[in-house]
Amino acid sequence: MSATEDHPSPQSVAASEGGRFAGWRNLPRRNRGLSLRTLVILRWMAIAGQTATIIVATAWFHFDLPLWGCLAVIAASVAMNLNATARLKRSEGAGTDGSMTAAHLGFDILQLSTLLALTGGLQNPFCLLLVAPVTVAAASLPGRQAVLMGLLVLLATVCLFFFSLPLPWQAGTELDLPVLYKVGIGMALTTGVVFTSAYAWRVAADAEKLELALATTQDVLQREQRMAALGGLAAAAAHELGTPLATIQVVAKELLRASAQDGPAAEDAALILQQAERCRDILKRLSQQPDEGGIAFAEVGLKALLEEVVEPHRGFDLAFTVSVRTASGEPSPRVRRLPEVIHGLSTLVENAADFATSKVRVTGIVDAGFIEIEVVDDGPGFPADILPRLGEPYVTSRPQGKARRALTAQIAASVAAATPGRKGKKAAAPAPETIAPSQGGMGLGFFIARTLLERTGGKVTVGAGDGGKGQPRGARVSIRWPREALEVPA
Repeated sequence: MSATEDHPSPQSVAASEGGRFAGWRNLPRRNRGLSLRTLVILRWMAIAGQTATIIVATAWFHFDLPLWGCLAVIAASVAMNLNATARLKRSEGAGTDGSMTAAHLGFDILQLSTLLALTGGLQNPFCLLLVAPVTVAAASLPGRQAVLMGLLVLLATVCLFFFSLPLPWQAGTELDLPVLYKVGIGMALTTGVVFTSAYAWRVAADAEKLELALATTQDVLQREQRMAALGGLAAAAAHELGTPLATIQVVAKELLRASAQDGPAAEDAALILQQAERCRDILKRLSQQPDEGGIAFAEVGLKALLEEVVEPHRGFDLAFTVSVRTASGEPSPRVRRLPEVIHGLSTLVENAADFATSKVRVTGIVDAGFIEIEVVDDGPGFPADILPRLGEPYVTSRPQGKARRALTAQIAASVAAATPGRKGKKAAAPAPETIAPSQGGMGLGFFIARTLLERTGGKVTVGAGDGGKGQPRGARVSIRWPREALEVPA
């Protein structure tokens, strides 16, 4: 089946795995980190706050702080930020990845822990600030790195409990807090880190879901816009191609009259006439406006619908099998003969015929809650490099298709037959059996078919066919509708 043309479509990321888009299906979970500019701004704010606190504590309250040690720790943070600023200018505002964000947050945790160790450890009320880096990590980093930041804060809490200078206080006064108070502060800090980071993680996860939903909606709207544009192009093509097709038919008829009956030229002219007439029928359907009371919206049996789809492709070198399976042997349901379903299934069957080796199977499966149609061929199957991009327009492997190769061989054989043979050369091999070339090649057929089928409520999935070991694996395209979307009520 042609890997031509199409999906992770919005409704068909569903096609392969329950999600709806190829690009968004593979979006890494919070591994982009924060931008370097954001990290620099946050650190400048922390530096300003730390410096202001040191100045107020020493100049206003006259606390006996290890001033030079505190200033050295703040200077290390300044140096780190200046280096980050220089890197930001060199990279022209580029963002960081998760690992770099984790490194910057880890430095902030160590810097703040060192400053707290010089100013009372867990007795210092500013130890609450250790919650901030972990919260940022939970909201912006992957799970492993966020957990690493949390463990680093918990380790810093244990170290501050055992190793820290006394809490600075006013001159002549000594504040002696009991050990139980330090234990309580440590437990409160640990609890705050765990619950705040878990809350931030949950909020970020919900935000990602909303972001994915927005991207899905935008993709659906873009697909609808593409379909509207393709509808206009189809109407223009139907109008513009009428005259050239008429000319082709006239010339082909003249060639047919001028050629010997049953000769190669007559066969070629008949083939041209047949395919030109087919093109005219297609263009006629494209140019018609659907009438809700017309035959296009009539009821039809499911088996008859499948036969109608397959019939134009019979008569070549392929065996077509059409069947309907129902639960408990109930009669085949009658379904709406929707133009979208007819055109979409016709394109899928044509793709299967183009790539099949010997047979194509079209099966309708009816169950209590759904109607499913499978199109399976015994060709080479979907190429691995095409499968992830199915659903996107202009994705095609059509030039390797069976009918295209056969048509190329026909042309080559005709040219060889028309060219006088050289001395000593064998006569040209007879032309291969005529096979109708498939339409398309731009990678739009499967895209259009899938969009039309999904518009009727169907869910399209693609995969491998029934080929066993040592045989071509084939390709399978399945479309599943809820019964009420397709079946005509009794």
